Amino acid sequence: MKNLSETWFAEGYIDFELKKYTLLAYLQQVNRYFNENKLYPQLADVIFHYNNLVGFRENKKFLQEHFPKKLTGIQLEKLQFLYEQMVGDDELMKELEEIINYSTSTIKETINNGTEIYEFIEDKLVIMPVGLMPLDINEGYFFLSSGKKNTRVYYYRLSFFEKRDEKYRSIKTSYIDNLCRSMSNTYETIKADLIRHRVELPNPAVYAVEIDLNFPVNETLLPIAKRSLVKYISQQAA
Repeated sequence: MKNLSETWFAEGYIDFELKKYTLLAYLQQVNRYFNENKLYPQLADVIFHYNNLVGFRENKKFLQEHFPKKLTGIQLEKLQFLYEQMVGDDELMKELEEIINYSTSTIKETINNGTEIYEFIEDKLVIMPVGLMPLDINEGYFFLSSGKKNTRVYYYRLSFFEKRDEKYRSIKTSYIDNLCRSMSNTYETIKADLIRHRVELPNPAVYAVEIDLNFPVNETLLPIAKRSLVKYISQQAA
């Protein structure tokens, strides 16, 4: 998929019809993925562009405060330069304002399409601990099951980071295996096999994350499962 640049709305020839065509072509691609229930990385990307437009419209400092990880220093300087260059040109700023106002409302519609899918799946996910849980639940395994029997096994590790006096949790995962559950190969059996063969974690926290429906794993289920698991573990630890 061809992505938009961070400064697509203010690059090159600033013309409403041209930028409208550019945006609609991009969103058509995004919605095509959404129609296939594939959310990532498209949903995160389109949310970034929405916030970027709003931030540019409000003030250039907003970008520096809210997107330090997404935008490099060079990109920030470029946006600030564009802002300073255009602020003195009333006709140019009027055209740019029209582009931004149209773009934000149009992108918001696409974001709503994606978040509806996200919230539907999040609501259908069921998370439950497997066996006895250790005191340290920041590291362990989770089983992602879609449909009835197919189960993907992942290692996870939670970590903390601070941002403006607020604490956040992040999760790192790695894929281990894809198994078929049965009467003889239950979650408890899979957990026991993990402990037996992966001695570096003798007493891991293990969770099952289930959904009865089938959705694309890497583009949808896994990202939502990871975020839901972080929320679940955070609530358990509170």
